[in-house]
Amino acid sequence: MKHYETMFIIKPTLVEDEIKSKIEFYKEAIIKNGGEIETCLDMGMRHLAYEIKKNKRGYYFVIYFKAEPSLILELERLYRINEDILRFIVVKYESKKEQKAWEILVDKAKNPQKYVKKPAKKEEAPKAVKAEESVEESTEA
Repeated sequence: MKHYETMFIIKPTLVEDEIKSKIEFYKEAIIKNGGEIETCLDMGMRHLAYEIKKNKRGYYFVIYFKAEPSLILELERLYRINEDILRFIVVKYESKKEQKAWEILVDKAKNPQKYVKKPAKKEEAPKAVKAEESVEESTEA
């Protein structure tokens, strides 16, 4: 089985229940065709980089899965015939290095709090010196 990632953008005009049913449809399509879903990443409603079919926003969803290459043709066919899908992409991770990157992406999707950058500790600024003190010190010298 090969490692894959698919991302698709759903029209923003759909209601929440319709969006969830579309997502479930594609998850079931992967499972029915012998794929194994590792995890999903719901990115929510976002602005598009450019207008697609007169839409300025879209609902982004990512699925990380393992499957046989024959599944990809069926998955792409299902994306193409659905008018509610604005864009889609399927990425294949082949080499050992790419598969390691895929595993890291899956782990990030499963445990996002593990990868959140913690704010740097503020170092204490030197105590402010009064203007009068600094003038007195410089005149004494």
